[in-house]
Amino acid sequence: MAYRRTERETARLAARYEAIIEAARALASESGLGAVQVVPVAERVGIAAGTVYRYFPSKDDLVAAVVNATAAREVAAIRAATAAAPGALSGLAAAIVAFAAGTVRMRRLAFAMLAEAPPAYPSPQTVEGNRIPSPPLAVEGKPICPPPLAGEGGEGAGRFAFRRRIAGEFESLIRAAIAAGHLPDQPPAAAAAAVIGATVESLVGPFAPTLAGPEAERAAVQEITLFALRALGVVDARARGLVVSVIRDQESGRPDS
Repeated sequence: MAYRRTERETARLAARYEAIIEAARALASESGLGAVQVVPVAERVGIAAGTVYRYFPSKDDLVAAVVNATAAREVAAIRAATAAAPGALSGLAAAIVAFAAGTVRMRRLAFAMLAEAPPAYPSPQTVEGNRIPSPPLAVEGKPICPPPLAGEGGEGAGRFAFRRRIAGEFESLIRAAIAAGHLPDQPPAAAAAAVIGATVESLVGPFAPTLAGPEAERAAVQEITLFALRALGVVDARARGLVVSVIRDQESGRPDS
């Protein structure tokens, strides 16, 4: 008779998988993706290194999973912020605030995923065209959690795909705001890249200021959002009103508020 895993055991394995990912994310947030090693991750979770290898055959597989999980979380945050906004321009402002806040929240990891060059920088054709091998999301052949973002393979491809997805989100929002008459005509792809570049460089780049505490972080998010909206062609008074409104709404919607 074939062995069938119980729901309780499946839930336990899935919980352990998530614990491993969260421990690896914490290490990456503290010291970068290069700090994600199997032994320290296992120590944080309180399991043996061999157990980590049951879920992830190699360190590279673990790092790729961290990249995929982080990308999915940040894209979801941007989309949720956009969906909660009442219009095209406020949706764009909300997306910039969400992206900037996420960048500040995970400074070191954000820099690794958005500013550092991947170890093997792929072309878009490579990312989209190659058949990516099945991710290490099963134990003993049994799936335990949803797959990562489609079209992503290793760490380098995952980081490149994340950048492309973030750019695609902003390009669509800018295009919609132009179509609604809120922004002057401009190339949406180039504008999206400029918004992302300015955000990352000003918050986590080598010349970014040190942000000491939540108030400084909040001010930095507000300032870069205001800068981005002005650069896109929003008049100053309107841009300031949007920033204040969006930040207030997002903060009031937090579970711990």
